[in-house]
Amino acid sequence: MRGLSLPVDVNLLIGSEDWSDAGIYRLNEDVALVQSIDFFTPIVDDPYDFGKIAVANSLSDIYAVGGKPLLALNIVCFPIKEMDKNILREILRGGLDKLKEAEVVLLGGHSVEDPEIKYGLAVTGIVHPEKFITNRGAKKGDLLVLTKPIGTGILSTALKGKLLDSETTKYLTHTMETLNKRASEIMMQLGASACTDITGFGLLGHSLEMARASKVTIRIFKDKVPIMPKVYEYASMGIVPAGGRRNINYCEKLVEIRNMDSITLDILGDPQTSGGLLISIKEKNAELLQSQLIQAGYKEASIIGEVVEEKVTKIILT
Repeated sequence: MRGLSLPVDVNLLIGSEDWSDAGIYRLNEDVALVQSIDFFTPIVDDPYDFGKIAVANSLSDIYAVGGKPLLALNIVCFPIKEMDKNILREILRGGLDKLKEAEVVLLGGHSVEDPEIKYGLAVTGIVHPEKFITNRGAKKGDLLVLTKPIGTGILSTALKGKLLDSETTKYLTHTMETLNKRASEIMMQLGASACTDITGFGLLGHSLEMARASKVTIRIFKDKVPIMPKVYEYASMGIVPAGGRRNINYCEKLVEIRNMDSITLDILGDPQTSGGLLISIKEKNAELLQSQLIQAGYKEASIIGEVVEEKVTKIILT
């Protein structure tokens, strides 16, 4: 986008600046539109499960700003001449079931014949124009709460290599298809300062985005970060997606590392699919947020760090 002239509008509250999760456009004093789009290639073998995961992932950006998703359009790429169309039907069925769970209306969509399967959504939601949340509001003294464990990229890589057992595969699938809907509602009720969802840039990259946007430094306590079963084992075997190393290389000049092994660093940089919300909230409300998240089904929600005064290094890993 560098060098391109973007339209300016006084009602555009959040655009592409500050690495925001979704765009927000004010319609009137009480309502603003929230929009986002995401789609990707299959991350699990079962087409029905893939459809559910893709939808949960696409809705997450709306939840990250405290919005309520209302409408969706399917985006589909599929090799219709080479593969059974029932596979596509199962993908769409999984997506539709997850949309029903989220109470989002599917309007239609667009499909393209493509040698590689891809699926996702363009999503439109609403939020109050003065009550949304972004990744740029983290404040010194806040604590950081992560709603889901990390490690989806490493486990998905193991799954593609036929190394993942059925129990861990089930755990991985369930985690990725879990909506961030209730987590978003709870954080808004408790007055969160900032939020972002953890996806392709990993916990490390998205924490860096929040720190830069908020002009603070974030300290992450590695022993407090929830990690999925067997992730450390597979990472130790070198089963790490290439995107994770790119994430670490991108962040390394702004990261201070204290007493951390290279395997744990790989996990913190691991690209996530349909990851949790990283929520910055006042210290006095952090334990209540964690407790309510656990009660709502986010069993591994954890306080993983704190926000401190801005330093040259934007992330401190300790």
